[in-house]
Amino acid sequence: MVKADGSVLVHADGGSYKPLNWMSPPCRLTESQPTNTDSDVITWTVENNAGERLTITLHEIVHDSNHELGVDPGLVKDGVEAHLQKLLAEHAQSFGWTLVRREYPTAIGPVDLLCRDADGTNVAVEVKRRGEIDGVEQLTRYLDLLNRDPLLAPVNGVLAAQEIKPQARTLAQDRGIACLVVDYEELKGTVDSGLRLF
Repeated sequence: MVKADGSVLVHADGGSYKPLNWMSPPCRLTESQPTNTDSDVITWTVENNAGERLTITLHEIVHDSNHELGVDPGLVKDGVEAHLQKLLAEHAQSFGWTLVRREYPTAIGPVDLLCRDADGTNVAVEVKRRGEIDGVEQLTRYLDLLNRDPLLAPVNGVLAAQEIKPQARTLAQDRGIACLVVDYEELKGTVDSGLRLF
């Protein structure tokens, strides 16, 4: 496969998405045919700016096609952490919280959401796409710091994610941190059906 950006990829017939070999752009591709007219062999030589060279020998052309794909629209992701954080902040009342601040600053980095529950207790919410042990550890560090501040303490913790790994859930429960599983698509549409608090 020869792409418009100059990259050249060699794929196997087995259907794997990962190429066997490739040359990243910018590249120069030159085609040469043998001087012996009895041979149909064609050689492609691909060379990059570092002087690396890939030589491809074509013995038979089974199919040759060219597809114009138009202007690259760019990659637009939906459902990343920032989107989930924004939705949770907008719908904090659905959890029984009042939003104090997004990206609440601490000495070791910002807490995604600082909220207050119905009893007036502060709640630090760490938002992840996938809740893993690292997220629990990160929230534990935030809680340790926030609970040293007499103006904030006590501060409870909630790990909010679209999926929470069993090991992370076990560690969170051991540390008194609640886990909130959020269905991003449902939260975008109907808030009530997108929540599961453990």
